[in-house]
Amino acid sequence: MIIGIIDYGVGNTGSVKRAVELAGASPILIKDPKDTSQCSALILPGVGNFSDCYQKLKKQQWVDFFTNQYDCLRWPLLGVCVGMQLLMEHGFEGAPDDCPSPGLGLIPGVVAHLGKQGCKQRLPHVGWNSIDIKKTDEENILFKDISDKTDFYFVHSYSAILSDASMASSIVNYEIDIVASVSNKKVFGTQFHPEKSSKAGLAVYRNFINTVTC
Repeated sequence: MIIGIIDYGVGNTGSVKRAVELAGASPILIKDPKDTSQCSALILPGVGNFSDCYQKLKKQQWVDFFTNQYDCLRWPLLGVCVGMQLLMEHGFEGAPDDCPSPGLGLIPGVVAHLGKQGCKQRLPHVGWNSIDIKKTDEENILFKDISDKTDFYFVHSYSAILSDASMASSIVNYEIDIVASVSNKKVFGTQFHPEKSSKAGLAVYRNFINTVTC
């Protein structure tokens, strides 16, 4: 099974690639949306600034792909860290307060600074933290056989505010409740880094790979 890792000049694609291999699939780095034809699923990594990442995706024609060609039934999608944030409709990082950057719009919501959301803890939120899984295994295949309160590794100062709270598949508390992961049909996202989260992170990648045959 070939998993396409979108390589648009940001993100830790090397460690994601290794994690996907360990999870039992064959990862390839893809820079051109035309190369998706050989893939069974897609992963969108991301590290850095929301607005910059969006512009890089746009430059490589990925925004057009997700707007006009993307079909989640054909390509299940997993966004990781800023990759998850880019699934939202808008994001404020790197953009004026009165004019947020557009996102891919696959998950209804906006990405805002944790401080603006009421978090007074030290930022960025860095390190291991336990998640509260919000749905059952039947509804939440990304966390199949993963126990509630499992620790995952986070590095971020911004997070998603969802228009539909039911799309949050897990929450992490860092003084305030933060969306730790999302799901909408076969579009998934994790604010944490599965590739940095030991056995539990590999289980997330394995569960995502299994969505291809679900």
